[in-house]
Amino acid sequence: MRKNNKKTKNKKESFGQAVVTLIFSQILIKILGLVYTLYLTNREGFGDRGNGILASGYQIYAMLLTLSSIGVPSAIAKLVSERVAIGDHKGAHRIFKIAFATFAVIGAVGSLLLFFGAGLIAKKWLQIPEAEMTLVALAPAIFFVSIASVMRGYFNGRQNMKTTARSQTLEQILKTLLTIIIVEIVAMLSNISTEWMAAGANLATTLAIFLGYGYLHLYYKTQRKIIAQEIKETVNYKHERVKTIIKKILLVSAPIALTAVLSSINKNIDSFTVVRALREFMTEDMATAQYGILGGKVDTLTNLPLAINVAFSTALVPAIAAAKARKDHQTITEKTTFSLLVSMLIALPCTVGMCIFAEPILNLLFPKASAGAVILQISSITMLFTILDQTINGALQGFGKLMIPTISLGVRSGCEINIEFNISSNSGNRCKRSGMGISCMPYCGVFNSYNISN
Repeated sequence: MRKNNKKTKNKKESFGQAVVTLIFSQILIKILGLVYTLYLTNREGFGDRGNGILASGYQIYAMLLTLSSIGVPSAIAKLVSERVAIGDHKGAHRIFKIAFATFAVIGAVGSLLLFFGAGLIAKKWLQIPEAEMTLVALAPAIFFVSIASVMRGYFNGRQNMKTTARSQTLEQILKTLLTIIIVEIVAMLSNISTEWMAAGANLATTLAIFLGYGYLHLYYKTQRKIIAQEIKETVNYKHERVKTIIKKILLVSAPIALTAVLSSINKNIDSFTVVRALREFMTEDMATAQYGILGGKVDTLTNLPLAINVAFSTALVPAIAAAKARKDHQTITEKTTFSLLVSMLIALPCTVGMCIFAEPILNLLFPKASAGAVILQISSITMLFTILDQTINGALQGFGKLMIPTISLGVRSGCEINIEFNISSNSGNRCKRSGMGISCMPYCGVFNSYNISN
């Protein structure tokens, strides 16, 4: 009995250490991300217009990225942790190798599609021609994120969250440093061209992702002897065909990726509708700047608490999957309850604080471009529900209930698409009839772009 209690205690400490590691990593990542955004927003020649170009291109990249990587870490972590929990290290490593080859191909296809389709996407879909070079600069990143995601999923499944945290932190440090260096170089060479500065910022992102993958690759090489020894000590190994493993990976990753795709589609609806609607009442540069407030400053601030909380959804997937493989339902209940409690403690203060102090926050952080207090207040309300959604989704995915988060988000996205397009098509007429004209449009357009259905 004493041994069982000690074993349970060690499991709790392992889960707690994983969460703490990921939380500190995400805090550092988001602080660095805020530094990066502060620099760009307050940089002469960049500002809200530059953020608009940067954000529009990044959202298209993010949508393609979800197809090749977002579902992968959680899927691989779930499948690997189930094998490791019963002592099948050989089966776990085989899943990793097959997944690596599969998603390398998928990532390469995604990179090529974005590279060759950049002009069409920027000019026809986004109607922001300046975004073309930002898409080209980001295209290679899809390949490296795809294979890096497989490696992170493998380490997460082995309950080694520190490696994932370190690689992500390193990536963000490099992204921040390289962004400042490259943007300054581009600004001098292009005579402060906003378009080329935005492309330079995204090129820094690609380089940082490549170097982050390099760290994972080197770490994996240092662990090969340990992994080989574990494979020799494998028990309960069950050989499966390559096609069967690929099918399992896709069956697990597809619903998770679809959930992320739907979230990304919501952001891309913003890209398509907000600028189009605003351009009827103001110049193209002004419309892009208004979207930059939404996609640059506001998204950065509201994503801070979401990024901190993502530690729970990341750690819950392999932890619950392993507990389920051992049929340890008490551990599943304890970890889920604890995660939901802490998520609420993160969400409530952030929601209230941003709603009340929106204007002072923007004035403090963005003294040269402080517009957007109303938008930040509206957006802050959604954080409470989004944070709880993150944690619940991680628990459900770990338990194998993969389609529930997807169906839930699908219903939300359907409602949002209907609302946004209806309001976008009618807001201009209402503004004209009310006599408010241009002064009303930024609030109508930006309000449309938020998750009203939340």
